[in-house]
Amino acid sequence: MDFNLSDDRRMLSETLSRFLGDKYSIEKRHECAASDDGFSRDMWNEFAELGIVGALFSEENGGFGGGGEDINVVFEQLGRALVVEPFLPTLLAGSLISELGSDAQKEMLEGVISGEKLIAFAHGEPGSRYEIERVTAKAEKAGDGWQLNGNKSVVLGGGAADTLIISARTSGDEDSANGISLFVVDAGAAGLDVRSFGTVDGYPAAEIAMRNVSGELLGNEGEAFEAIEKAYGRATLAVCAEAMGAMDVAKDFTVEYMHQRKQFGVEIGKFQVLQHRMADVLIELEQMRSSIINASGHMNDDRVIRERMVSSAKHLAGRIGRQVAEEAIQIHGGNGMTWEYAVSHYAKRIIMIDHLFGDTDHHLERYISIGA
Repeated sequence: MDFNLSDDRRMLSETLSRFLGDKYSIEKRHECAASDDGFSRDMWNEFAELGIVGALFSEENGGFGGGGEDINVVFEQLGRALVVEPFLPTLLAGSLISELGSDAQKEMLEGVISGEKLIAFAHGEPGSRYEIERVTAKAEKAGDGWQLNGNKSVVLGGGAADTLIISARTSGDEDSANGISLFVVDAGAAGLDVRSFGTVDGYPAAEIAMRNVSGELLGNEGEAFEAIEKAYGRATLAVCAEAMGAMDVAKDFTVEYMHQRKQFGVEIGKFQVLQHRMADVLIELEQMRSSIINASGHMNDDRVIRERMVSSAKHLAGRIGRQVAEEAIQIHGGNGMTWEYAVSHYAKRIIMIDHLFGDTDHHLERYISIGA
């Protein structure tokens, strides 16, 4: 496999890196996260104008990318700046619309790519943990449409979304992969109760309750699981790449600090034990980067290969991420725990990514079980 970026993707990476370096300082990030939406709509529009949102979608759906390598490039740079704008919700919901939507439903992607329309995917439920096939929300026929009832939890970007893609069971047992359907629901629909909140690492999410909410079927009834698994695979790759970017910055902060902090009149970077610890971090980061690039190159392969590569990368993201975060905090000492110092925010995001879409233990077990 060729691990080098194509000219177009290298240009995308460099363009986004320069933009974030100029306009997205850690202070700007805090300002965006503290707003009513939990992100900046002005910044989102600028990202869209720059073409970054379009990089997540294929040409046939109005974008100019959409492949695993594009996801990798975009989200690694987003992770370097701890961007809180709704790229992840857009990728999740957009992948489902691209995969299952009718021509009329796919038309909404034009507004998404332009930054005018926000979308999110409501799938996780209280008690479902990492089992994406466990769906207890129900959908029943109501005339020519459908009515949804149930609850969804930790819906990323759900509070600001104009349109929600919501999973609900139309048949089968609550833990069966069969019988899960998807529905397009307007955020202002009657009976839809959305409660927004910020996660511990500063990202917007929502809890959603549905009481006889009208929805439009997306794809075929009861056959949504395969598309959901694919979308979650893309999102898992995205957060792995985001973690890679965040870990790289945390490592750079730590190395810089080691050359500034002195003990007994000597830079702590000259202490051999700390040099060895950072050498271990560098080796692990290179392993992590290779795993992500490998997974991004297999996103269009058959399920067994694709999902095993994704789980392999996510397992490493959790294990290595914890090591990088702990080393950064420990070497910085008390400074690493303060709000004012950026490394604490990177550490929080890195650790929280381990719990998105399945933690280290979950993906180790999943890697073993898939194709067994």
